[in-house]
Amino acid sequence: MSKMRIEYDSMGKVEVPEDVYYQAQTQRALDNFQLSQRRFPAPALLALLDIKSAAAQANCQLGLLDKPIAIAIQQAITASKQLDFAKHFPLDLFQTGSGTSSNMNVNEVIASLASDILQDKVHPNDHVNMGQSSNDVVPASIHISTVRHLKALLYPAMTDLSDRLTYLAKKHSDTVKTGRTHLMDAMPITLGQELLCWQQQMNAAQAKLQQAELGLHQLPLGGTAVGTGVNCDPRFAKLTCDYLQQQDKLPWQAAQLPALYMSSQDHTLAMASALKGLAISLMKIANDLRWMNSGPIAGLQEIRLTALQPGSSIMPGKVNPVIPEAVAMIAAEVIGNEATVTIAAQSGNFQLNVMLPLIADKLLSSIDLLTNACQAMTTKVFAEFTPNMDNLTQALAKNPILATALNSVVGYDMAAKIAKRADKEHKSVLEIALEETELTESELQAILDPLHLAKPHQ
Repeated sequence: MSKMRIEYDSMGKVEVPEDVYYQAQTQRALDNFQLSQRRFPAPALLALLDIKSAAAQANCQLGLLDKPIAIAIQQAITASKQLDFAKHFPLDLFQTGSGTSSNMNVNEVIASLASDILQDKVHPNDHVNMGQSSNDVVPASIHISTVRHLKALLYPAMTDLSDRLTYLAKKHSDTVKTGRTHLMDAMPITLGQELLCWQQQMNAAQAKLQQAELGLHQLPLGGTAVGTGVNCDPRFAKLTCDYLQQQDKLPWQAAQLPALYMSSQDHTLAMASALKGLAISLMKIANDLRWMNSGPIAGLQEIRLTALQPGSSIMPGKVNPVIPEAVAMIAAEVIGNEATVTIAAQSGNFQLNVMLPLIADKLLSSIDLLTNACQAMTTKVFAEFTPNMDNLTQALAKNPILATALNSVVGYDMAAKIAKRADKEHKSVLEIALEETELTESELQAILDPLHLAKPHQ
C-alpha cells in the first residue's frame, strides 16, 4: 500500500499517494474514470506542457506572473517531461469530454514541481493555468500534437515510400504485363505504369494531408471558457503563439475566432478524413500486391514478395503476403477511426465539443499506424520487389485481349472472332490472326507488340 497524503480542492480534501506529483483533482478523476486501459495520449500531454510553458512566458512578459514563478514553472515543465507518464499522468482516455481532468493533471504536476523548485506555493489554477481554460488549451494541444506527429513521423515515411516507388517505376518502365479490369485480362500495361500510379496516390494523399494541416495551425488560445476571452489579457494569445512558434518553428497563429475551434471540430474531422484517404490508398496497393503475389501455382504469381515467415501451422512450405495483410488491417482501423471522429466532431454542444480526448486519441493513433504501414511497405515489401518475368511473358503471349489492337485494321467483329478463337483453342492471337486475316507475320508482330500497346503514344 502506498503512503497517502491529504490534498485539497474546491470540493474538500482528498487522499493522494505520497509519491506522485499530481494533486486532488487528478485523484478525483482517477477514482471516477476507470473505464479502459488507455490513457490520454502522451503527445497531446507534451503539447499541453509546452502550452503551459509558453503561457507562463507570455504572462510574465505581460506583468501578470511574477518572474520567479514563471521561471519555476518552465523548469518544472522540463522536469515533467522526464517523469514516468504512467505514474504521474495516469488518467483514462475516457474522461470528461473537455479534457479538463488531464488539463488539471498537467497543471497540478507542474505546480507541485514548481513549488519544490521555488520553495513556495505555486498554484495549479492561479499560476499554471493563468489566462487559460481546458476549453481552449485542450483543443490547441490536439492541433499541436497532430501537426508535430505528421511532420516528425508520417510525412517522412510517406516520402520514403513515394521515393522507392518512383525508383521502381523507372526501373520497370519497360516491364510489360497484362492489365486487368473487373479482375479480367485487359490490354497490356507496364509494371512501371502500375507502380507510378501507386506513387501518385501517395503524393495526392500527402497533398490532402497538408491541406488539412493548414486548419490546425490556428490555435484557440485566449478563448478561455466560451471563446470570449474572459479572464485573459487580449495580448496573451499572440504572445503565447509566438513562443510556441519559436520552439517548433511552425506557423502557429492565434485564431481570429477562438470559439470556432472550441465549439466545432470540422478541422480535425478534415484531418481524420485525409488520413482515411491515405488508408484507402494503402489498402488498394496492399490488395493489388496480394493478388499479384498469389500462387505459387494456381495464382497470378506476377511478383515474388520477400518471404518473411512460415505461413501456415499445418501446410509446410506455405508463405503468405503478411505485410500487405497487416497494412490492410491498419487501413481498416484508420477508416474506423475516421468514423469515430465523425461522431465526435458532431458532439459540439453550443460552445464546446465534449469528445476532445477521443479525437486526440484517434488522430494520433491513425498517424502512428499509417507511419508504421508506410515504413513496412518501404522496407519489407518494396525493398526487394521482384517481378516473375516468366509468368508475365507467358500470360501476355496467351492474352486474347491483344486482339483489341487489330480493331482499326480488321474491324471489331473480326478482332472479336480472333480473340474468341484464341481463347477457345489456347493459341496466341498472332497464330489465329495469321489464319483469319491477310496480314503478314511481321505486320502482326508490329501491331501486337505488347510494349507498343502499353505505350501507344511513345
